[in-house]
Amino acid sequence: MRLLLVEDDNHVAAALSAVLKRHGFDVTHARSGEEALQALVPEGDGFGVVLLDLGLPDQDGYEVCGKIRKRTSTPVIMVTARSDVRSRIHGLNLGADDYVVKPYDTGELLARIHAVSRRTAHEEAGPDGESVLRLGAVHIELPTRQVSVDGSVVQLTRKEFDLLALLAQRPGVVFRREQIISEVWQTSWEGTGRTLEVHVASLRAKLRMPALIETVRGVGYRLVAPAA
Repeated sequence: MRLLLVEDDNHVAAALSAVLKRHGFDVTHARSGEEALQALVPEGDGFGVVLLDLGLPDQDGYEVCGKIRKRTSTPVIMVTARSDVRSRIHGLNLGADDYVVKPYDTGELLARIHAVSRRTAHEEAGPDGESVLRLGAVHIELPTRQVSVDGSVVQLTRKEFDLLALLAQRPGVVFRREQIISEVWQTSWEGTGRTLEVHVASLRAKLRMPALIETVRGVGYRLVAPAA
């Protein structure tokens, strides 16, 4: 797998690159946000994962994450010393797929890389091989990750799309909060619960269909299929 490592500290980058290469990764090192964005042109340039440090010399790492998400769906794992809950939520809301706090265990980092890679590989096919989910006026195209309502494209973040696609695969079925967090965020981290609420609220607003995602009190959420 090709991996883009965005890290301004050459010593840290060299040590991590050596570990990653020993585990079969083809590592490209970018020392700044601009280098990272250039490496991702066009269309992600075939990278399987981006490891993004937030403390970059030219741009804030959060800003870089937002720009990456606008130009490619390549999974992004933020790697940073910022461990507070607010920072994690902000990063996930910007479209990061995972968030690893320094100092981290190398084995855990490798496991997270493989987890987001597997999820990306499987998300292009829906239940029974469907590539487009149709829910009344809402159309969800899984291969292109495009959502439209009454023919108008709605811009969603990566996690917003993942959440909607998960619920839409089984309309009417209640998904437990823990199940959603595990499926979409690949974690059991307690703080993700608040992020889930934020994403549900954002989906309701962007799709202009507040009743589409129903809150099942004390359990989780389910998608209520609208009339055709």
